Amino acid sequence: MTRVAVCNQKGGVGKTTVTLGLVSAAIESGRSVDVVDLDPQASATWALGLDGDTGLAEALSSAATSAAAETFEPSPWGEEVRVSGGGAALEGWLPDGGPKTSARTLSKVLGKADAETDWTFIDCPPGLGPITVNALSAADLAIVVVEPSAFSNNTMASVADLVDDVWDRFNPDLDLAGVIMNRLPAVGKEAQVRFDELGKIVGRSAIWKPAIARRVIVGEAQGARRSIHSYRSRAHDVVDAFDTHMRKLERIKKKRDAS
Repeated sequence: MTRVAVCNQKGGVGKTTVTLGLVSAAIESGRSVDVVDLDPQASATWALGLDGDTGLAEALSSAATSAAAETFEPSPWGEEVRVSGGGAALEGWLPDGGPKTSARTLSKVLGKADAETDWTFIDCPPGLGPITVNALSAADLAIVVVEPSAFSNNTMASVADLVDDVWDRFNPDLDLAGVIMNRLPAVGKEAQVRFDELGKIVGRSAIWKPAIARRVIVGEAQGARRSIHSYRSRAHDVVDAFDTHMRKLERIKKKRDAS
């Protein structure tokens, strides 16, 4: 099992879109997946076909490891997918205890509940507060989602610093897997300018290619609560991009497991 935290400080960049796309690609390749939705808006939970709170927020508040398995519910996307989401109950959640104890609350709650799963994707809320710290402390890998804009790039250094801080203080197994650029427009010079700018911040090799194209079909899939792969003929470029990124994750996992 490998846990991946999908994050950024800025909202609206498409963290949930990337999370759902990677989930779709993973199950298409025959992998089993758990999704932990830490965003109070619970968009990933809804898009995966579930309505309402699964009890994650309550489990986090009690830090009850025994309750973790009960927060996962099967998704209509397929028997390979389970979802744990807290919804609005996560709004303003603050962990108890000292810095190290509070940062590891999610890791304690998950315990071995996802041990039999190939991948666990953690959809983080916007911001770099206690919930995101908990996600990174529980994760093996972090993926930062950006969009081609100056505002998005301006947050990248802060996110990278947080990943380094969590690695240093709470989770020495955490690695920054890479950066995925989302909502790439079909035309325009702005995206290339921002790509070059981002490359100077994190290094061009950290930016995964291809970027995720801005396509109406992505919103349609989420609105219909269906996987992007179910629209393969109409979304081949987006599907191909997520398949490429999932293969990248598989290679990183294999390399980590071998080390």
